[in-house]
Amino acid sequence: MTTPIPEDIRAYQNGLDPEARVICDLLLDVIERELADADRKVWHAHHVWFFDGNPVVGYSRLKASVQLLFWSGQAFDEPGLAVEGSFQAAQARYTDPAQVDVAALARWLSKARDLQWNYRDIRRNQGLVPLRGLPGAPAEPA
Repeated sequence: MTTPIPEDIRAYQNGLDPEARVICDLLLDVIERELADADRKVWHAHHVWFFDGNPVVGYSRLKASVQLLFWSGQAFDEPGLAVEGSFQAAQARYTDPAQVDVAALARWLSKARDLQWNYRDIRRNQGLVPLRGLPGAPAEPA
């Protein structure tokens, strides 16, 4: 069972311009359905979902589009995602809700759960290390 949408996320959605709001409402619906057990909040002014304190997916309004960001997205090896930044993130950008491929999004979200780099402890680890589902990641408990 999903928990109610937190107030900070509702305020974020309500503050979006109409063009972005329709895209972000769609993203919110799909992500909430697929990652119902994830923690979520507005983090650094963006709506982000976490597992055990590790960011996995989020979206934000950019000047000309809505950016959907997967922190470990380069590990997904999926079409439709582009490299973003200097770590392991990948993104998709949307200017219209019709551009959102819901089946691909659900697939990416499944991979976001299973393939994670450890962003939560990046300072303590003095860099990015595998957390889950990647070569070099700690073994999952039996």
